[in-house]
Amino acid sequence: MDDRYPGDVLADGWRARGRREVPRIAASADLVVEVAADGFCGAVVGVASGLVELEDRLGRRRLFPLGPGFLVDGDDVVLTLPAAAPATAPRRTASGSFAAPETRARVARASRILVEGRHDAELVEKVWGDDLRAEGVVVEYLQGIDLLEAALDDEPPSAERRYGVLVDHLVTGSKESRIAEAIMRGRHGRFVRIVGHPYVDVWQCVTPQAMGIAKWPEVPRGTDIKVGTCRALGWPAETPADLARAWQRILGRVRSYRDLDPALLGRVEELIDFVTD
Repeated sequence: MDDRYPGDVLADGWRARGRREVPRIAASADLVVEVAADGFCGAVVGVASGLVELEDRLGRRRLFPLGPGFLVDGDDVVLTLPAAAPATAPRRTASGSFAAPETRARVARASRILVEGRHDAELVEKVWGDDLRAEGVVVEYLQGIDLLEAALDDEPPSAERRYGVLVDHLVTGSKESRIAEAIMRGRHGRFVRIVGHPYVDVWQCVTPQAMGIAKWPEVPRGTDIKVGTCRALGWPAETPADLARAWQRILGRVRSYRDLDPALLGRVEELIDFVTD
């Protein structure tokens, strides 16, 4: 007589029989996933403290717990921590240089780099901060090149105290170029290096590709560059707080030197060489 029940249906593991195993995928950078609960779709931009950060095509970012509840190409997946990089792999800084071994902080040099405003300083810090700390170089901002000559008079440069100066809109015939030329011809010029990029504001030194736009908007003459840029991109621009949030949004898209225009990259590297020579 045939046995229609060859096994114990209540044996261990009976609940898992026939259940499909959901693939486990590491939440690696740039992996595009969809959140099953609400349809939010974006690329992985970071993983920390058990959370994954996703950024959609409009630049909006949200945090979600790692684990189940995600889709990749329409299929259910479980997101897991990405594998740690090999401990022996050489680390690169955001500027692209090899990171120096961890050492005690270096005493700041008398030589320093001067930039026009806070946003310039924050951008330089984000990309070159590791390099500058390793060399003991301080970045200070002037609130405009108009104040450069007075700053040099207060603390005159010398062979031991060199100043590298980064200027916006340093193009032929501009106010900035006339001020720079006058200073370089003057008594401080020997120990000062003034370089710059061609853009009206440092915001435009972040590449359009990093921002997810075709190009930076053209702002009419007479309109504040930051206000005009925000309005053209559909961002709030009524208060200083709106402009501050816009800058943080832009700065957040910069992850390394690859996100910056070469017109800025070469100039900053030139200044670092000058003040550390």
